[in-house]
Amino acid sequence: MNYWLVKSEPFKYSWDDFVNQGIGTWDGVRNYQARNNLAAMKLNDLVLFYHSNEGVEVVGIAKIVKEAYQDPTTDDARWVVVDLAPVEKLPNSVTLKAIKADERLQDVSLIRQSRLSVQQLKKEEFDIIVSKGYGN
Repeated sequence: MNYWLVKSEPFKYSWDDFVNQGIGTWDGVRNYQARNNLAAMKLNDLVLFYHSNEGVEVVGIAKIVKEAYQDPTTDDARWVVVDLAPVEKLPNSVTLKAIKADERLQDVSLIRQSRLSVQQLKKEEFDIIVSKGYGN
């Protein structure tokens, strides 16, 4: 299993929008590294949902329910999407400030490549962030 983080601006597509939708298509990605990450996602991989620009915090956990396929927002075959389903909202959001303050998380892309919208995480990094969401 692989672990990921996806970023969305909550005024465009929030965790609540995602939950209300039930299954969300992660479309419109136009960065090659982010696209490659989408293409690498496998069924049931776990994904942290991060609110960027507003809130700047991890707010929930999702899972991959459909692996990469052609992005319906473009005819360009180079771009792909995945479908995600919400798993659970974290009891406490995990802020970027809290992530930056934890020495164990200094190598996460959220800090090193802050503009990348789809990022891979190590299992340990994923677990640390989720633990913080539970107040540990």
